[in-house]
Amino acid sequence: MRRRQFVAKTSAAVVGTALSARRVRGANERVNVALVGCGTRGRLLANLVRQTPDAAVTALCDVYDAQVAQARESAGEGARAFKDFRQVLDQKDVDAVVVATPDHWHGIIAVSACQAGKDAYVEKPLAHNIRESRAIVEAARRSKRIVQHGTQHRAAPHYREVQEIVGSGKLGEIRYVRIWNFQNIYPHGIGREPDADPPAGLDWDFYLGPAPLVPFNRARFLGTYRWFWDYAGGWVTDFGTHRFDSFHQVMGVDAPRTVVATGGRFGLKDSGETPDLVQATYEYPGFIMSYEVCALNAHGAGGRTPDMAYYGMRGEFDRPHGEAFYGTNGTLISDRIGYEIYPEMDPPPRRGEGEAPGAKPVYRSERKVVKGRDTTDLLVKDFVECVKSRRAPMASAEIGHRSTIVPHIGNIAYRTGRKLRWNAEKEAFDGNEPEATALLGRQHRKPWTLV
Repeated sequence: MRRRQFVAKTSAAVVGTALSARRVRGANERVNVALVGCGTRGRLLANLVRQTPDAAVTALCDVYDAQVAQARESAGEGARAFKDFRQVLDQKDVDAVVVATPDHWHGIIAVSACQAGKDAYVEKPLAHNIRESRAIVEAARRSKRIVQHGTQHRAAPHYREVQEIVGSGKLGEIRYVRIWNFQNIYPHGIGREPDADPPAGLDWDFYLGPAPLVPFNRARFLGTYRWFWDYAGGWVTDFGTHRFDSFHQVMGVDAPRTVVATGGRFGLKDSGETPDLVQATYEYPGFIMSYEVCALNAHGAGGRTPDMAYYGMRGEFDRPHGEAFYGTNGTLISDRIGYEIYPEMDPPPRRGEGEAPGAKPVYRSERKVVKGRDTTDLLVKDFVECVKSRRAPMASAEIGHRSTIVPHIGNIAYRTGRKLRWNAEKEAFDGNEPEATALLGRQHRKPWTLV
């Protein structure tokens, strides 16, 4: 099918929303899943779908033939291969799609899936920009489709424990939260390569899709595309979305009031565009959240507990990712593999109030260490169960959208150099902010549109 037929095709797909009333599955009926985007993350998700009871990967789709070939082992026997996601959505026996493409494709594919009567598991961030992210939410609502956002922390028992601890007041008042994503890739970063011909089996024009047409460059492809604004938002949208989602869950909030950010591309000698260092400060009702990305150092922050294999660490000293909740009674530091509580001591005696000789320090909370694990498998299982039961998923499109907004407006504050006031109800910036407003969405390259 020619791409210029896309609008007509997706209009027909609206009629196919009758599929939303498709067969009601029995308790043990198999859910047929298509993988769209067969890179490393997609293959991991395909493996997890295979391991989930009553689910199978029956279709593989990627614009690069080599990726499909690699995904066959993850998908298992009999999975059909496609190069065009629209052909996948035409398959009546496909119940759901896993969208593991680069970010700039999430919106179009997820909205099209909803219109075609398919449920969707969409990797983070939910979309390339806020308007596309909102479009996914509205499409899911109109079509009554299940859309699960791939923020697997939502399925982690230890994050629910953290939520309960913070909500109980055991840490006291929390007025400051710090989140960080560190990794030392200095000095060469993603490298610098000249433009070249696309490799055999790659439809480069289709890969670019709604993004601007540019010559093929290896840095803009596969694992390093995130460093370019055309396709993603750097580590802020990649790593940050996970942690903003957990932060929202733990603190019981869903939108900041203001954001200001500073940073730059200071040290990396490569072809990337997004900053290698950025610090963003978000104001929430009653407290401040500070977020940091650093590609020049892996130390991160916080205390370290022996035998804790912190997520992403490469040596015994670094703690490259985490969320720290600073309470008046103690500090809780969490990440993907668990959490720790560091108690606060009672303040020293005031002048004139002597301390008894030999008095022991009084701590306001208890030291605690809890180990957890990555729970992507649990989120995939939840998605399959929701496809069958039609209940709301753990990480719904709306939840994912609100978590995705946070890194996007942080990037917008960085790119404009302005302190911005966010109106969560209108999903717009207050005041006269034409430059920032323009970055809430973008013009898609023809013939692609956000349907």
